[in-house]
Amino acid sequence: MARKTGSHADITGPRVRDAALRLFARHGYAAVSMRQIAAEVGVQAGALYNYTPDKQSLLFELMRDHMVELLKAVPVEAGDAPLAQLEAFVRFHIGFHHARPDAVFIAYMELRNLEPANFFEIEALRGRYEAVLEGILRSGADTGVFDVADAKIATLAMIAMLTGVTTWFREEGRLSLTDVQDQYWDMVRKAVVA
Repeated sequence: MARKTGSHADITGPRVRDAALRLFARHGYAAVSMRQIAAEVGVQAGALYNYTPDKQSLLFELMRDHMVELLKAVPVEAGDAPLAQLEAFVRFHIGFHHARPDAVFIAYMELRNLEPANFFEIEALRGRYEAVLEGILRSGADTGVFDVADAKIATLAMIAMLTGVTTWFREEGRLSLTDVQDQYWDMVRKAVVA
């Protein structure tokens, strides 16, 4: 089939990804067909294969790109004190994820739909991100600033708690995002400071 008039790879490719992101987040990966994605974009189903080899590749690329962007953006500075690093991490995690609720939902809820090689790569990226927080907690414990019995468990618990903000926070709610970051930072600080 011929390309739709006015269609350009640099425009249609991102639109395919955006449509897939919205549809996967709204209906779940398994329930979304390539035809639905094509209809959302306004192209023929066959045209999608100019932008992605298949639906699995599309899911994997969305998840991988989210994790790569997250890792590039994390603001922790090696020279900062552990308490300052931890506060920066908490505020960053909430703010970064709040701005990307569909990507966050997919990154956590659609892991089960990844083929093994893709799952392994996403898990490795997640492990790198978790290692940032775990390193902060270990550094704080080593210097006597933090009292953390198991840095790995504390890391997983904190990330789950911080990520949960995306499920309930609304801009029009009674608290601003900064208020939420302040309160979550206070909870995290109280949980780990020696």
